[in-house]
Amino acid sequence: MLSPDRVADLAPLESAAADYDVVRRAIGYIRENWRAQPDVGAIAEAAGVTATELHHLFRRWAGITPKAFLQALTLDGARQLLRDSASVLDATYELGLSGPGRLHDLFVTHEAMSPGEWKSGGEGLTVRFGFHPSPFGKALIMATERGLAGLAFADGGEEAAALADMKQRWPKAQYVADDARTASIARRIFDPGEWQQDRPLRVVLIGTDWEVRVWETLLKIPMGRVATYSNIASTICAPKAARAVGAAVGKNPISFVVPCHRVIGKSGALTGYHWGITRKHAMLGWEAGRVGAAG
Repeated sequence: MLSPDRVADLAPLESAAADYDVVRRAIGYIRENWRAQPDVGAIAEAAGVTATELHHLFRRWAGITPKAFLQALTLDGARQLLRDSASVLDATYELGLSGPGRLHDLFVTHEAMSPGEWKSGGEGLTVRFGFHPSPFGKALIMATERGLAGLAFADGGEEAAALADMKQRWPKAQYVADDARTASIARRIFDPGEWQQDRPLRVVLIGTDWEVRVWETLLKIPMGRVATYSNIASTICAPKAARAVGAAVGKNPISFVVPCHRVIGKSGALTGYHWGITRKHAMLGWEAGRVGAAG
């Protein structure tokens, strides 16, 4: 682990990435023991740091205390988010808004590729990619000339597997490593100071018509809120298609920006996530800190 002084010297995203290694261990312990509501000392011991170090780390990483983070990740907290969100999502659609919580969120504008472009497997498409530090581990950024097309995550040593997974989605595309091109996109995504309404992040959705409909619905879930698969199915006028919604959510190629991590089970349980349930916990907790700081 880096010393606090060394972490302070790092760029913001590098600092957040260094913090995440400890946060991941803390979340693993919280996931196994949340019913007992463990104290900070127990969480810190499991994460390999002191209680004071853990307290400062969470404040630096998420803007909230470890205790607040724990509360944000309990089932009761998830159920409260769900109770608040059911009407929020419906109201958003009725009013035609991009999302009631966008003041606290990443401003995004998006377009969908044509069905023919998707069916071609990305043939003729050039995708530039690079790995960059983020608050949730190493981020794989993939972009076309039209905008962000892919965002995946990897822990140490998993970079090649993450890249291979993403390439399978558009097997006929041409892939070009371009860290310089994708670094600015990473900053736009993970640095809240770069979230500007008058300078939206351009996103390109590459999928079937059904998948794109689901992903567009995910974009309407505000930060600090969640929705269930059945909520989403009802919103897009397919109330019996919760399972199909789940499949589309699992295929979302632009993690975090298209917030599939904000979808939970009907009971309020934090269900699976393509890039790891620990990372899903981390994203929800990190967002709770952002919303709390802005509120």
